[in-house]
Amino acid sequence: MQPLENYMRTRRSAVSVTLEEPGPDSDEIRRIVTMATRVPDHGKLVPWRIVLWSMSQRETMHRQLLTLLDSLPDIDDKPKKRASTDKLLHAPCVMAVISTAAEHPKIPVWEQTLSAGAVCMNALIGSNACGYEAQWLTAWYVYADEARDILELQDGEKIAGIIHIGSTNTPKTERPRPQIEDILTMKDD
Repeated sequence: MQPLENYMRTRRSAVSVTLEEPGPDSDEIRRIVTMATRVPDHGKLVPWRIVLWSMSQRETMHRQLLTLLDSLPDIDDKPKKRASTDKLLHAPCVMAVISTAAEHPKIPVWEQTLSAGAVCMNALIGSNACGYEAQWLTAWYVYADEARDILELQDGEKIAGIIHIGSTNTPKTERPRPQIEDILTMKDD
């Protein structure tokens, strides 16, 4: 079995709350972003952008998001949402992959959105290639219109994923995976 094949067969994300220093330095972040952006991009539209959030930015966002959460009357399970917001503060490196997908005469929005998702996946793989662990997450605030200004999103933008990167000594546990027979259809001629 080839090393890449073995990696892809066994790849597993770390849990973000276990991620700690060391995290990638600025050169390693550039390497990770270079690998992350080697994705299908029909029409060469670059329908995404990446924002690296510093710890001070994340602390400010965290406070603002918790204030917003407390102000929203019809939100279910606030303790769980508070815990998901706290994840912003765990890893030494947190970056947002932002989809900038927009109507285009030839390239469907759906394909542009999938390209942003591919950036997220490649960011995980690139982080592992640089010797770090990573997890791709979203949270309630990614979907809350009231949080758009806090997240500094422009009109039409959406967060495709928040990538948490760092180091951990916590073993990764396997989770159930789909059986190939349940998801693969092979049609004969």
